[in-house]
Parts: sequence; C-alpha cells; structure tokens
Amino acid sequence: MSRRTVSWTQIDRAGRDSRPKIPAGLLSDAARIDMTVRVTRRPLYAAGKFDRAAIMSAATKAAHAHQERFGSTWVEAMSVCLTAAWRSAKLARHLAAH
Repeated sequence: MSRRTVSWTQIDRAGRDSRPKIPAGLLSDAARIDMTVRVTRRPLYAAGKFDRAAIMSAATKAAHAHQERFGSTWVEAMSVCLTAAWRSAKLARHLAAH
C-alpha cells in the first residue's frame, strides 16, 4: 500500500487562490457612488424599481474618478463602478423592504 503525503503549502496556497478577488478601488468607488446619490438626490432604488439611469449616471461619474486615481482602462473602471453601483442599489432595495 502506498502512502500519500500532504503538502500543507499547497493546501494553503489553494485556499488563498480560491478566495474571491476584490478589485482595486471597489470600496472607494462604492463610497463615491453613495456620495453622488446624496448630492444629486437621485436614488438608485425608488417606488419599487431600480432607476437604471441613475445607476448608470453614478457609475459613470465614479468611473472617471477611478480612471484618474488608478490609471485603468475605461472598461475596467466601468466594470468596478457598475459593480459598486448595483451593490448600492441592491442595498437600498433591502433597506426599503425592512
């Protein structure tokens, strides 16, 4: 009978690699989107519906700032900012329900 050895380094590395990666600037972009919503007084979720125009507008403003700060491409900046905007909108929906 053969013995199998366990490499704790490989197990640890596999655990670290399986964690979801948080894109650079996601938290600051979420804060920027929340500030944009407060300043423009245009909620992302109102009357039982998502306001897609408000979500896109907030994400676009945040994407410009994200590009300046991190020097990323427009596609990367919009991806991160739309993710943050939709998270904020879903949180607003959750808070409205409770």
